[in-house]
Amino acid sequence: MKNTERFSTRVDNYIKYRPHYPVAVIPYLEAETGLTRHTIVADIGAGTGISAQPFLDNGNKVYAVEPNKDMREAAEKLLNRYPNFIAVNGSAEHTTLPDASVDLIVAGTAFHWFDQQATAAEFRRIGRENAKVVLMWNVRQSELPFEKGYEKLLHQYGTDYKDMQHRNVGASQLAGFFQPGTMQEKVFQNAQLFDFAALKGRLLSSSYVPEQGHPSYTPMMRALEDLFGKYKEQGMVKFHYETKLYLGTV
Repeated sequence: MKNTERFSTRVDNYIKYRPHYPVAVIPYLEAETGLTRHTIVADIGAGTGISAQPFLDNGNKVYAVEPNKDMREAAEKLLNRYPNFIAVNGSAEHTTLPDASVDLIVAGTAFHWFDQQATAAEFRRIGRENAKVVLMWNVRQSELPFEKGYEKLLHQYGTDYKDMQHRNVGASQLAGFFQPGTMQEKVFQNAQLFDFAALKGRLLSSSYVPEQGHPSYTPMMRALEDLFGKYKEQGMVKFHYETKLYLGTV
C-alpha cells in the first residue's frame, strides 16, 4: 500500500478520534515567530485538517497540502466554513505552491512520511525570506498503566506497528533537517477522554491495526474490551499526550 493511501479507509475515525493540538501552540508561535492573523500558512500533510484548524481559528490563510484524496475531501467538507482554507492536491516534496508564497510551514504528525532532503528543498522554495518551519506530533505517553496496556495491545495485534515505531522522530533526527543553530523545541501537555465506542474508534483510526474481516480483528477487540474494563473510571479512560513541537528554519 502506498503511504498516500494508508488512511483512505480510516477517515471517519480519524476525524472523530485523533487528538487535536493545544490552543497554546498559537500564542507560543506568536511570541517566537511573530505569527499574526496575516501570516500565510502552508500545512503540509494536512490530512483531515486537524493541524490547520488552530491557524484558521486565528484568522490565517492556510494552504492545506494533502496527497490522499479521501482525507483532502474530508478536510474540505469539515473546514468549508473558513473562507481562508484552501485545499491543495500536493505532497511535501511537490506542494505545487508558488515560489516564496508562505510565511510559516507546518507539518502536524506527518513529517515522518516525508523524504527529508526533497522536503527541505521544497520548503526553501515555497518559503518567503525568514520563513519558519513547525514540525509537531502528539506523542502518546506509554508509562502509565492504561497506556502501557494499550501499547502492549498494539504490539500484539498491529500489522506493521513495529515498522511505524521506526518512524518516531526526535530532536536528534531533526538536527540535520533544520539549519544549524535554528531549531528549538517546546512540549505541551495534551489529553483525550474516551468511552469504549470512542476508544475503539481511536484504535481503528491507526493505519497499522487490522480492520473488520481480518483474522486478528475479533481477538483484538476482545483485548480492547478487557483493557477498557480494567482501567475505566466513571465509564471513561484517558490518553495522555505530549505535544512535541520543533521550530526552525531550513
